[in-house]
Amino acid sequence: MRAAVLEEIGSLRLKQVPVPEPGPGEVLVRIEANTICGTDLRIISGAKTAGVRPGVILGHEFAGRVAAVGRGVDGVPVGAQVTCSIVVSCQRCRACLSGREQLCENLVLFGYELDGGLAEYLLVPRIAMDHGNLVVLEKEIPATTLALAEPVSCCLNGAGQVAVAPGESVVVLGTGPIGLLHIALAKLAGATTILAAGREGRLAAATDFGATCAVALTGEALTAEVRERTNGRGADVVIVAVGDLTLANQALELAAIGGRVNYFAGFPKGKTASIDPNLIHYRELAVTGGSNARRADVRRAVELLSSGALDVGRLVTHRFPLAELEAAVTAVARRDGLKVAVMPAAG
Repeated sequence: MRAAVLEEIGSLRLKQVPVPEPGPGEVLVRIEANTICGTDLRIISGAKTAGVRPGVILGHEFAGRVAAVGRGVDGVPVGAQVTCSIVVSCQRCRACLSGREQLCENLVLFGYELDGGLAEYLLVPRIAMDHGNLVVLEKEIPATTLALAEPVSCCLNGAGQVAVAPGESVVVLGTGPIGLLHIALAKLAGATTILAAGREGRLAAATDFGATCAVALTGEALTAEVRERTNGRGADVVIVAVGDLTLANQALELAAIGGRVNYFAGFPKGKTASIDPNLIHYRELAVTGGSNARRADVRRAVELLSSGALDVGRLVTHRFPLAELEAAVTAVARRDGLKVAVMPAAG
């Protein structure tokens, strides 16, 4: 089969590799779609190395169909549409036992350590099957939409930290795919004011996904806009969906008294930001992060996508066959469209 193999830092190659054979308790999935994100680019460039195995097949946002099952696998019919929680946790460390399996001390991830979805086939190993990582759909949806279950699940984890309530105001900083998903989730949660701040070319998309106001403002101009839109209070919730260090403190400035701030995006490795802790102290802000997702988040993401409650399939604007992997990666790097999908089953 063809697969996108990370041979070494800076070298992602489309290679012929053997099709995995499912052993006892394992499942082989034929991949139909794998969307690419900025994290993939960081892995390829070497900006992200933690937990990444040289020689791994990349791809952690995937959807496919069961091609074969190993001995002892029940309830997983061949041909069923599936996706997978990419977090394989130990279920015995302190993080796991406290309900934060996504922060497992012994974490392994599909597309990092375990072979991922940028290939014609993917093997779900026994440990992932035993832990219930595989999600079998009851109602089928487009493969490119199902591949979004992974980023949606991560956004659900982040959104859960700030718990948007009906009638609240939300500011989303960043209008890339993750920012757009956070906008859609805020709308679904009942926010009545959703202000998105990002690049000029993404403002129309932000409005389409649910923003009541989308601006290409920064600094004091952005702060003034948020104050105006919230009757001088500031936002109930601020979500930082882009790894810009200058936003670390501004996010606190934009929050209302008692507001919640979520640093969802990862920031440049080894870099720090200056913040005014008095903004947290005197406004009694709740500040959280968001990394990866639980299996429950993935299942919730699949429910929202398959029911149509979260209508975000149009986020995928570009599709490439696996043979055009290089063009797909280039499109992501150039920020062409919104989200790029590779379709291994398309040739």
